[in-house]
Amino acid sequence: MVSFLKNNADKRNMANLKKILLLLMAVIPLYLPAQSSSTSKSGTMDIPGHFNKIYLGMTMDQVKNALAEDSNFHYTGDPDLSILQRPNETLLECSGTFYIERAFFQFYQEKLYTIILVLSPEDVDHFSVYTELTGKYGDPVELDPRKSVWLSDSYILSLERPLTVKYIDKKVLDEIRTSGKSQKTLQELSRKQFLDQF
Repeated sequence: MVSFLKNNADKRNMANLKKILLLLMAVIPLYLPAQSSSTSKSGTMDIPGHFNKIYLGMTMDQVKNALAEDSNFHYTGDPDLSILQRPNETLLECSGTFYIERAFFQFYQEKLYTIILVLSPEDVDHFSVYTELTGKYGDPVELDPRKSVWLSDSYILSLERPLTVKYIDKKVLDEIRTSGKSQKTLQELSRKQFLDQF
């Protein structure tokens, strides 16, 4: 009787083990492609440097032409152009259609380096956009209640609350920051020279 019970317990354990193995074999292949598509061969995320056909690095004329042909935007021409206070920077703003409320395109030295898309909360929600981005690019490298950030060697992609998506050229941003620090040092130096006159 004891050996009969032991054989039945072994059979149940084997059946349970087979179920677990089958489940693992079904789940693991689903996990692996998601991981491999989110990282490049170098191990960094493969973040896009564009939204639809608008690419970071384009000239203003190229962006205007792309906006005119893109059904995501309602670009009305040059009245949407404004100049920023900082030298070498220009901002192009236009309204969107459907899912995009407003879009901002920032240029530095006549090249597009930032795309900012303010999405419509009535038509799309934060969770859906976050789910789409994590599905394509993996978990963000920075996550807090205000924003989620994905990085590659060349680009920064962020989803910010309430519902804004930003594409930034990382190298240009670093150049602007370096230039800003140099400018601040010069201002401090000239301030010191000014005060020395008293």
